[in-house]
Amino acid sequence: MKRIQVAERNRLRNKSYKSAVKTLTKTYYAALGEYAADPSDEKKQAVDTSMSAAFSKIDKAVKRGSIHKNAAARRKSKIAHARKKYETAS
Repeated sequence: MKRIQVAERNRLRNKSYKSAVKTLTKTYYAALGEYAADPSDEKKQAVDTSMSAAFSKIDKAVKRGSIHKNAAARRKSKIAHARKKYETAS
């Protein structure tokens, strides 16, 4: 019985971390899209803060064991690559 309870608790914890990572990643891509449409210092700062928040949450998810470190590295790389693409374009 205890194993079932522990597994359920961990599943819910992992689910919340994964959900937060997805939400912050979507927020980042939305900010990046706004910046690409109309580049300004304010929008660039919004992109920076959302990128920082996403990276932080991804790292915390790895630390807690919700996401594998290679998967986290892949997500962070994808985020950074998207930003690089818009910076070179503008």
